Amino acid sequence: MRIKSLSYLVAALFLATACAETMQDGGAGRGSGGNQQAASSVKPGTGRDFVINVGDRVFFEFDKSSLSSDARSQLEKQAAWLKKFGSVSLTLEGHADERGTREYNLALGERRANSAKDFLVALGIAPNRIRVISYGKERPAALGQNEAAWRQNRRAVTIVAGASGS
Repeated sequence: MRIKSLSYLVAALFLATACAETMQDGGAGRGSGGNQQAASSVKPGTGRDFVINVGDRVFFEFDKSSLSSDARSQLEKQAAWLKKFGSVSLTLEGHADERGTREYNLALGERRANSAKDFLVALGIAPNRIRVISYGKERPAALGQNEAAWRQNRRAVTIVAGASGS
């Protein structure tokens, strides 16, 4: 019973933090590029610039690692930014929802991150600038056992490194 109560407390804190962040950024959400005030105070070429002005994630269908047209469009924006800031390196994190075994989801997360990497490389980003890692189901973006949460967790996230002020 204590573990269950602790789980509810952690989930409530997570949701409260997420709501506070959304309210602070004007409801724009992470990577949406919708907050002009925040965007104007961000140093170009930083990880924060990337998240706010470009968007750092692409999403996948259930049990898939192929890129949708929306994902390709988002990666094209990322590639344009990466070309502009050529000294920046990045890590592509692959994630999965909670369904499936740990091993299966680690492999699926790796396939997702590699799909994003391959597309960025095809767009002219040097492969030695991109590191791939899979977290499988270990780092969910959303808690919950429903399609809305699972949809947010089936993703690849681009983490910018190697730029001053990231």
